[in-house]
Order: sequence, then C-alpha cells, then structure tokens
Amino acid sequence: MRLGIKITIGAFLFVVVLLLGYFIYLYLHVKSAAEEMYEPREPIKTVSITDQRGGGDFPVDMENKEAFNALILGVDERANDRGRSDTMIVLSVNPAKQSILMFNIPRDTRTSIVGHGTEDKINHAYAFGGVNMSVQSVENMLDIPIHYYMKVNMEGFAQVIDMLGGVDVNNPFAFDYEGRRYEQGNIHLDGESALGFSRMRYDDPKGDLGRNDRQREIIQQVLKNTVQVSNMFQFESLLDEVSTHVRTDVTFDEMKQMFTNYRPVLNRIESIEIQGSGKKIDGIYYYMVDQKERDRIHRMIVEHTR
Repeated sequence: MRLGIKITIGAFLFVVVLLLGYFIYLYLHVKSAAEEMYEPREPIKTVSITDQRGGGDFPVDMENKEAFNALILGVDERANDRGRSDTMIVLSVNPAKQSILMFNIPRDTRTSIVGHGTEDKINHAYAFGGVNMSVQSVENMLDIPIHYYMKVNMEGFAQVIDMLGGVDVNNPFAFDYEGRRYEQGNIHLDGESALGFSRMRYDDPKGDLGRNDRQREIIQQVLKNTVQVSNMFQFESLLDEVSTHVRTDVTFDEMKQMFTNYRPVLNRIESIEIQGSGKKIDGIYYYMVDQKERDRIHRMIVEHTR
C-alpha cells in the first residue's frame, strides 16, 4: 500500500475516532444535565377521575407516541422563599395529530387548593405545597391528568432565550415597561426584553389575559427555536443553561423518546383562552371560572388527546 493512501486512511480513522469520542462525550453530557434537571414528584393519588394515569403512576408510552398533558410552572424563587407560580401553562401534546393545545390558567383563578383545604388563587398552590399541590389543584380544577411538569426559574429563562438568538413576536400595541419601549408590530426580543414583554399586564386592555397571550407567544417561539438548534456546541451550552434553571419529572430516557418521536408536534400549536370574569371577595380580586367553562376546557383536552 502506498504511503499516501496509508496517510489518508490514517487521517480518516483519526477523524472518525475524534467524532465518536465527541458524540460519546455529548451523550454523557446530555445525560448528566437531564439527571440534574430530574426532580420527581412525591407519590400522590391522582385527583382526576377521567384518566387514572395521573400523578406519574402510569408512565406515558412514548415509544408508541401516546398523548400526554404537561404543566409548565414559571416561578420566581428567592433565598428562603419558595415564591409563587407566576405562570401556569398547560400543554396537551398529541403526536398522532402533530399538534399541541396550549393555554394559560390565569394566576388569580379562584379554585380549590387540593391538600390545603381552601379556596384561593391557583398560583398560591405552589407557595403552599410546591409542585405537588400545583399539579393536583390543576387536575382537580379541569378534571384531567397531568402526566409531567416543568418548573422554570423565569430569571434564568431570559438567558436561555439569549442563547437561542432571541424571539420574534407580534406585539398588538405599543407600550413601555421597566424602561423599555415595545413598538407595535413584529419585533425581535432578547432575553430580558422577552421577560418584560411576558410580564406587563397593567397597561394591557385585557389585563392578565393579555399578559397570558404574550406568555404563550414567547413559549411557542422558544419551543420552535429549540427544535431548530443544529450546532452541537450551541446545543451543549444551551443544555448547561437549561439544567441550571429547569426542574422536571421527565426522565432522560423519556427525553430521548420526546426528541425522536414528538418533534413533529411543533408543526401546529393551537392557543386557547380560559374565559371568566373578575370578582372581589372580602376585598381580594379573583378570576372566576364557572363550571360550564371548566367543562368546555376539559372536553377540548379529552378530544385533543384521543
């Protein structure tokens, strides 16, 4: 064999070994990050009577692309203070329909706080009993199972958006918030701007509902941008950032199945709104959602997951 051919083969094998080594490293790095994010819920009895798979007792069959519901909790945690869930978003994911049904639960919604024995604002459930109480209260309110949760520290979420190159949103009206100007129309936002965009509510004609609209738009854009990440170095950095600010009961094996079998669901994300009205009780403002509206949302989710 000529020397030139030997050198070429040797160089090729060297590159193969380097790539193989890097992919092994990346796999282990992903696994380590997933394990850092993994925070299972305490064993609980499901409060949903419609589907007995709630509470994480019956894992979703991801290999066969089974539908599931997830709860995203956006929290602002501080030292010695659990904080409250400023954002509560339910995702109903159905790969068979290649779609996600997404909606906010307004944080002032008055409902039973399961395990606390009170009627209160639903975002107080996290302050009273953390993830478990939040999940159970949502299950009870809408009579649906929540199969997974994801808790996101909102301050860290801004850094994740920056690493994804920001987000593009359509702003229905111009406003100022915390020293920033948000023009009407299509605008590009960095992490800090996106956080402000999703938090403003007092200057919104729709109040908290308008704020919820903007939160869903941000989440939708982040989901789409995440799927489009193709650079391995960017993916590795993004993973480090996410593992610092996110906690979830999705295991590493389930994450792999989601990445492989569930990516097409992002082709269609349908956003809906829970209807209700404001009311003061003992001087405290609540968002009142009647049983008819709860039943409507329940039916939409059941239909979507079929």
